[in-house]
Amino acid sequence: MSNDTTPQLQQPPQPNPDLEPLNRLVGTWRLSGDTAGTTTYEWMEGGFFLMQHVEFEENERKTRGLEIIGHEQKYGEAPSEDIKSRYYSGGGETLEYVYELKGDTLTIWSGWRDSPAYYQGTFSADGNVLDGRWVYPGGGGYTTIATRVK
Repeated sequence: MSNDTTPQLQQPPQPNPDLEPLNRLVGTWRLSGDTAGTTTYEWMEGGFFLMQHVEFEENERKTRGLEIIGHEQKYGEAPSEDIKSRYYSGGGETLEYVYELKGDTLTIWSGWRDSPAYYQGTFSADGNVLDGRWVYPGGGGYTTIATRVK
């Protein structure tokens, strides 16, 4: 029987390493194409969540919002397998997405993985341009080019 009363140091939780590829998004981007505006990505303290601050105009409608991207984890449960996000618009909408970044291709599904509504874009060789398109069921959608400005 051990009488060791030395407290055991617990390692603090660490962000899931599959979030690391999202570092490519960090910075401020100018949007052009069928949208105009800016978006800024930054890590929340701790590195568990990436925040996106959005300000753009689409179809003559101005939009401001905040998106939180990471693994969803409810108290007492394991984190989600997918990288999920929740977007909050200044107009009161809440939207959910699933992110995947493989190689130079970023895919963002609206609602759930493999949704028929999605964004797919490709990073340039230097990583400073993300050229893509939102696709909607029935053939709708729009193109957007994001160019890193800082």
